[in-house]
Amino acid sequence: MKRIVFLAAATLFLLLFVIPTASGQEDQTATFTVRSTEVVTGVVIVSGQMTAVGGRRTSVELQCNKGFLMCKAPQPGTYVMVRLPKNRGPYDCANVDLYPEGADPQTSEKIGEYCLIQK
Repeated sequence: MKRIVFLAAATLFLLLFVIPTASGQEDQTATFTVRSTEVVTGVVIVSGQMTAVGGRRTSVELQCNKGFLMCKAPQPGTYVMVRLPKNRGPYDCANVDLYPEGADPQTSEKIGEYCLIQK
């Protein structure tokens, strides 16, 4: 009887905590292609195209405050973009982290943190 209760508790734990976390991370990862970067009154504006896992493409801007430590102006090219959960990150918007192309967000150092603005 104790074994059945333990197995049921372990299964419940996996269903509630481990599996949603892993699948949620995959849904929030996209490819981001930087077209241009400019600085306007202390705000770094990165224009580009986001390609979601399903292949859907969207024109977006990433913005960050120039004085912020994790605000970088990336060169044109392709990057990995991870959308952070709600209320995570330094900005009052949808926050994203940018990583080098082909990087694993779980083990790689991020390039910067940005506010995602969809056009």
